[in-house]
Amino acid sequence: MADAGINMKKKINSNTIFSIIVYLIVGLFAILTLYPLIFVLSASFSNPAELLAGKIFLLPKGFNFDAYRFILKSKNIMTGYSNTIIYSVAGTAYSLFLTTCAAYALSKPQLRGRNFLTVMITLTMFFGGGMIPTFLNLNDLGMLNTRWVMIIPSAMSATNFIIMRNYFIHSIPAELLDAAYIDGATELNTLLRIVLPISRSIIGVMTVFYMSGNWNTYFTALIYLSEDRLMPLQIFLRRILIIGSMDGMTTGSSMTDALMYESLKYAVIVVSTIPILILYMFVQKSFKKGIMMGSIKG
Repeated sequence: MADAGINMKKKINSNTIFSIIVYLIVGLFAILTLYPLIFVLSASFSNPAELLAGKIFLLPKGFNFDAYRFILKSKNIMTGYSNTIIYSVAGTAYSLFLTTCAAYALSKPQLRGRNFLTVMITLTMFFGGGMIPTFLNLNDLGMLNTRWVMIIPSAMSATNFIIMRNYFIHSIPAELLDAAYIDGATELNTLLRIVLPISRSIIGVMTVFYMSGNWNTYFTALIYLSEDRLMPLQIFLRRILIIGSMDGMTTGSSMTDALMYESLKYAVIVVSTIPILILYMFVQKSFKKGIMMGSIKG
């Protein structure tokens, strides 16, 4: 009994030490991950002079809201923000529609040629038409310098299609679908009234994937758009971060403009990141469940 008690005590001590080490490692990674976010937020609210002097480490110094006032007054930034919202919402809705329809149809074992069609869609993950042929194709279709070029060409992701298809195959009971067919439900009714309501987790995952992709895209706009009125927010953010453009807004002093630019670039990063963070907060409960179920090999 004494030996058993000693062994149990050693086991508890070893487990405690292991848990402490794990918590320390996780805490270290959390600090490394959160610090850049906290620094950007603090820098956007800090006095630009303090920021340039390198005195900002964690908390803001000398609260200053001028950068956010500049953003609200900037016509280009607000235009870009509204365009990004339009592209993200419309693009995500269209992408979800296409992905759901394709995944549901190709999850049906009785559909002839479903394996061939799945392979054709999967091949797009490895082979593309190329930048120049795609540009010429979109030009012939009259989509250049239109909002459609930000929504239609990259509407469906092959990866997301595979995840959703596998979810429908492995997570939707065949007996449930058979019962619906016996009751006289059509495929459309089955999809809308049975499959989609019990697939909220995978739909949440797809929403995050498509929304974040549409929100952060800038290369498509860089190539296919040339008018500022159509540009998304990320293009103007790129100009501020790389080119140093302040939308033509000056305060009359080059030194003051330089100080304002330092705060402005951090403020724009904060403003452009907040919507995606909010989206993650709403769907985080179903995110893990959906991605794990949809990743099962079919």
